[in-house]
Amino acid sequence: MERHFHEQLDTLRAKLLEMAMLAEESIALAVQAMVERENNKAQAVIDGDEAVNRLEVEIDERCLKLLALQQPMAVDLRFITSAMKINNDLERIADHAVNIATYTLALNGTDPLALAASLPRMADTVRAMVRESLHCFVTGNVEEARAVCARDDEVDVFDETLSRKLLSAMIKDPDAVTSAMQLTLISKNLERIADLATNIAEEVIFIYRATSIKHGQPFKDVRSR
Repeated sequence: MERHFHEQLDTLRAKLLEMAMLAEESIALAVQAMVERENNKAQAVIDGDEAVNRLEVEIDERCLKLLALQQPMAVDLRFITSAMKINNDLERIADHAVNIATYTLALNGTDPLALAASLPRMADTVRAMVRESLHCFVTGNVEEARAVCARDDEVDVFDETLSRKLLSAMIKDPDAVTSAMQLTLISKNLERIADLATNIAEEVIFIYRATSIKHGQPFKDVRSR
């Protein structure tokens, strides 16, 4: 019985990693569509959201079944309840990628702005945060999770800096307003994805150290139990 339970937990981990891969690929493709001004790639991101939604439902059902039938305790209980939160965060990440693709479709109908060149670097950081947050979820690496949380400030600086530059561009050139607004919305969605990756990393700390660092609470190194 215990062996079967842990096999189910391993399957749950694998499903979450599959969802994380889909979400990360969606981010990459949406930004690539913006850089290349390629509408087909943007539409592919939008069309691919259905697969993410189906996987979210499957993962939720697996978590609820484990809670109902196995009655887990301690670290296993925290793992499953956190997996449900992480599942929701990943679905929202994919939704933000769809938003980026939608804004890209609007952006591609306007004159390009040079300021768009800074967004791929921001997107690379965000994608790394998503990937690393799920890696530490699987491995239980709390220090890696804390490093992901720290990188959120880096993305915030990206977003704030770009937003100021875009606002300045709109003031100087009214013809640039439409493009600048779409780029601002893309940046804001990337910033929100970074927040969700941080949420996942915070859940990892909760699972393996039984402590919450949400809302600025200090980290307490309580060993897993």
